[in-house]
Amino acid sequence: MQLAFLLLLLGALGVLAGCGGGSIGTTDGATRTYTDVAGNKLTIPVRPQRVVALSEPSLDDSVALGVTPIATTAGRGQGTISAYLQGKVEGIGTVGILGQPNIEKIAALAPDLILTDGTAILDGSIVEKLQAIAPVVDVSKTGENWKTAFLATADILGRQARGKALMAEYDARVKSVKSRLGANADAEVSIVRWGGIGLPAVLMRELAASRVLSDLGLRRPPFQDQQGPGHSVPVGLESLSDIDGDWIFFGSLGEGGPSGGVSEKPADVASAEEAMRIAEDETPGFKRLRAYRLGHIVPVDGSAWTSAGGYLAEQVVLDDVERALDEGS
Repeated sequence: MQLAFLLLLLGALGVLAGCGGGSIGTTDGATRTYTDVAGNKLTIPVRPQRVVALSEPSLDDSVALGVTPIATTAGRGQGTISAYLQGKVEGIGTVGILGQPNIEKIAALAPDLILTDGTAILDGSIVEKLQAIAPVVDVSKTGENWKTAFLATADILGRQARGKALMAEYDARVKSVKSRLGANADAEVSIVRWGGIGLPAVLMRELAASRVLSDLGLRRPPFQDQQGPGHSVPVGLESLSDIDGDWIFFGSLGEGGPSGGVSEKPADVASAEEAMRIAEDETPGFKRLRAYRLGHIVPVDGSAWTSAGGYLAEQVVLDDVERALDEGS
């Protein structure tokens, strides 16, 4: 197996060397030194052209910055790329599921850069094999601010100016949405992911969608308004009040999740609506939640809201909050 992998890698590198310019490598072959978040000092292309993104944020942010990766892993708990990105990543192939990339497939693609981060949960032995193919850049740590990760990705990809411009657009959009919240400006807003591991889970304040709510000045339920472990936190059915609020944005990862296997269903709004119907029928106390009684549970794309997204996912969050809470709509 090891010999076969090495032969495949050598063949892929031979193809890369034989092709010369064009879309493979940078146009002038220029490189620079970059030190990633793990402290690795790397030599990377100034303008990477053949990027493999092995996490949801690195795929999201690359696409937002105008760099289309040649391959990626499927979304968390999903058998395909995250639902909210489906219309933006046509032609991008998958090379395994999150945390389990197919090394041979990646080698055959001859990338010039591989992006990963703390959400990708890669084993050290996998990283070593990837490093034999191309520079592997660890963009951000688990639970790090999505904005920091986004700007780091812009730097790595040589799109610094584009990154700064997009962040300015985000800040302007936040200001616009916030100005129209009216009485909802002080609302207590919960983010819930239902299913997958058999229990609801909530997002704590360090995660991406939570940071968007904070930027909008919205309050969080007490249990969710604290630093978490960098991923969603399960809530026992006996503590169902911990998911309640004036509003609940309610997502699902289909039948998948951190411990729920891989779902064949996309983690889209329809998946959330189905999960909510099941919760209504089968979960004691669900219909007694304040948000339920007020008609304030909003089914959302779970892959954008309740997993590890980037710049484009946070645009979905802003869109959904604007539709639900804008008093002028």
